[in-house]
Amino acid sequence: MLAEISTLLAPIAAAVGYSSYKARQFEQAFPNAGELTDIGGYRLNAVHIPRPATADLPPLVFIHGASGNLLDQTGAFMLPLEGRAEMLFVDRPGHGYSERGGPENAFPSGQADAIAKLMEKRGIEKAIVVGHSFGGAIAAAFGVHHPEKTAGLLFLAPATHPWPGGIDWYHHIATAPVIGWLFNRVVVVPLGLWRLEQVTLNVFRPNPRPADYIAKTGPSLVLRPKTFHANATDFIRLLEYLKAQSPFYTRITAPTVIITGDSDGIVLEHLHSQALARDITGSELVRIRGVGHKPDYLATDVAIAALEKIAGMPRDLQAAARKAEERLSGGSAIAA
Repeated sequence: MLAEISTLLAPIAAAVGYSSYKARQFEQAFPNAGELTDIGGYRLNAVHIPRPATADLPPLVFIHGASGNLLDQTGAFMLPLEGRAEMLFVDRPGHGYSERGGPENAFPSGQADAIAKLMEKRGIEKAIVVGHSFGGAIAAAFGVHHPEKTAGLLFLAPATHPWPGGIDWYHHIATAPVIGWLFNRVVVVPLGLWRLEQVTLNVFRPNPRPADYIAKTGPSLVLRPKTFHANATDFIRLLEYLKAQSPFYTRITAPTVIITGDSDGIVLEHLHSQALARDITGSELVRIRGVGHKPDYLATDVAIAALEKIAGMPRDLQAAARKAEERLSGGSAIAA
């Protein structure tokens, strides 16, 4: 009997050991670029760029999407906005190198509260909050619950409203008692590494993915067991949360711009971006033809023009979108 048990447990132990080894490799390949700050019982990680003497924009806070970390948004915006603003690029609770905190952080409102506390710790009184994809739900919660800290909101392909259907099967397994622990430590790493190339291509589809995207943004960090569990928990709580909370978006009064692609197959713009524009009085919807789920990378120039408009500068965002479409159709959007 003992021999049979040992035979059964040996491959599981080997798989757990392999996953632990690969998790350490992921962290060596993508060491923490930020700084951990205690916000009251747990630490949130962020890259903070202090306000430069040449700043012409208010402080900016960037919130990444699902399965990501702060490197995704630093890769899109840090260099293009260099010298123009104080910037805070945040690892959401449980993602990247941030600690998870309490059960409230399984919901966008809890993560918005965490970011508000981090802003206070960093001396940022008010900021334009930028949310991509899942980060859009958190940016919306921030606008509802922290209006005094919201100088404006920029949504990029945001996930903000209920949708028909469900979520991928592996999120349910990853959060299940007992079996989830095993799944996250035995299956996730080999399965995730096998799918990583295709998944990141899908995120950009129908546009080309930047050649160095995986090497610069560390998507493999989400395959670590605790991070994968946090990411899956975010997913399984999102739909019911949005059903209950999206009606409160009408309370948002901050200047708001929503940028979306009409070819986004991940977060459908007619369900989310159009509904958000309807809910937030005075918001502007910028729809870019031919763009998928990554306007932060494909139309960074339009996003920066939106930040400028939110800050009070005269900008024609619809004209900027048409210019981006022309550039994209010419095939010059992404450097090889």
